[in-house]
Amino acid sequence: GHASRKLVDVMAAHPQIIPYIDMPLQHGHPDTLKRMRRPHNVDRLLHWIEYYRQTLPDAVLRTTFIVGYPGETEAEFQGLLDFLAAVEFDRAGAFTFSPEPGTPAFDLPDPVDEETKHERWERLMAFQQPISLRRNQLAVGKRLEVLVDGADNGLSIARSYRDAPEIDGYVVVEKELPVGQMVPVFVTGAMEYDLVAMPADEPILVMG
Repeated sequence: GHASRKLVDVMAAHPQIIPYIDMPLQHGHPDTLKRMRRPHNVDRLLHWIEYYRQTLPDAVLRTTFIVGYPGETEAEFQGLLDFLAAVEFDRAGAFTFSPEPGTPAFDLPDPVDEETKHERWERLMAFQQPISLRRNQLAVGKRLEVLVDGADNGLSIARSYRDAPEIDGYVVVEKELPVGQMVPVFVTGAMEYDLVAMPADEPILVMG
């Protein structure tokens, strides 16, 4: 609770703090979370996320889930998908559970078989794709500052505050720009993981 809310208030008051929060949630069903020994009050989490979105409307919310944790039923996995639908994370990654010797989870009963784990991982990623696309589409028409990582063949690959290096997607800018520079761009298109943009200081031709 309070520390998180306070953190969001501080972020909202200081524009120099990047509004990007990575929440280490691991699952979205209370029974699975209990077995993981994680905080499992999902309703409280939903309220917190709602406050976060209201206070920082341009913020990016990312998390990572584990599928196939021992004892995860089909109903619990469905609960995780329902949680994904309710929150609409901007970015969500997933791993299949693998038991590490010496950890409490190593000896847990009811392991999930590899085929089911993999199939749930694929379902989760497919479920999240249209959500990520919708969240990316909200950026279309906005101006962003991007850091140029590379340029070739008339295009630049860049990152905005919404993109953690080597984890998230890119902003593909339709012009070769100087690498290492911060450049203002205007977002013209969205894909599941990446945005398309034009340099903001150039006139945009609207056809029609």
